Amino acid sequence: MRTIRWGIIGVGDVTEVKSGPGFQKASNSSLVAVMRRNEALAKDYADRHGVPRWYDDAAALINDPEVEAVYIATPPYAHKQYTLMSAAAGKPVYVEKPMALTWTDCQEMISACRAARVPLWVGYYRRALPRFIRVKELIEAGTIGVPRSVTITLHRRAAPEMFDPQNLPWRVVPELSGGGIFVDMGSHTLDFLDYLFGPIRTARGVAVNQGGYYPAEDHVAGTFVFDSGVVGVGTWCFTTFQEVDQTEIVGTLGKISFASFKADPIKLTTAAGLQEFAIGDPPHVHQPLIQTIVDELNGVGVCPSTGENGARTSWVVDQLLAEYREQNGS
Repeated sequence: MRTIRWGIIGVGDVTEVKSGPGFQKASNSSLVAVMRRNEALAKDYADRHGVPRWYDDAAALINDPEVEAVYIATPPYAHKQYTLMSAAAGKPVYVEKPMALTWTDCQEMISACRAARVPLWVGYYRRALPRFIRVKELIEAGTIGVPRSVTITLHRRAAPEMFDPQNLPWRVVPELSGGGIFVDMGSHTLDFLDYLFGPIRTARGVAVNQGGYYPAEDHVAGTFVFDSGVVGVGTWCFTTFQEVDQTEIVGTLGKISFASFKADPIKLTTAAGLQEFAIGDPPHVHQPLIQTIVDELNGVGVCPSTGENGARTSWVVDQLLAEYREQNGS
């Protein structure tokens, strides 16, 4: 089992705790270089995290002979560019979610990596988190019978940083993120449901901007049907008075509910009553998925979050936002 040497492009907030330390703490893995366009911030990150080299140019990191695999943690608008560059250099790629601005971009990324014969993985880390694995195990064990429907509800208050139109976070600037907070957060749940039930074959949605704080949509409602026959509905609203985070799966013998963004207990309801499963998240939530990537590179096991299934989630997002994007030119 050799040690996989990683380089990170884009050491922003997500890499401070969620992902960055995972490359150092996973078995047979090390973080040898980081890149950020701001030279001082790149050096600061490297100094604080004990990373030996830092760059302010992505090409320099990608072509560093000590870097064997590349993690792209920039906003989505740059995912395709850096994936194509990494593939051209023959380096395996782990790219943040959502995979790209559009499904079409995802296909270009998949094709480039396939042509270069390098693997491509996407940061939908819930596929490897113990809490979500438990949900999958309960469903596969038949605890709720045959799954029939799923309902997603994600409601949040408008955050104060959304109130300054001259200094908006990139997550609500469509040309940088692909849309609004729905794209950033809603894609996580949609991807996990793909892991549970397989691909979504049809999806329709409506999206609106009710708050007027930024150009992207702030409220999305959608319906979708999986190849497996499960029917889904979802509402994602980011200007409500309260916060709700619940996905409920109903089957012929019971139901399961869980939160996507809080470590609330999983709730299983059957004829026998209510059972709860309290499973916390690890300190670095990307680490379990990173471990599956490292293991796959070493020929042991397979990472469950690939470019192919990451692209499927981007396709669903595109379908739910299609009308809004067309009307607003985004």
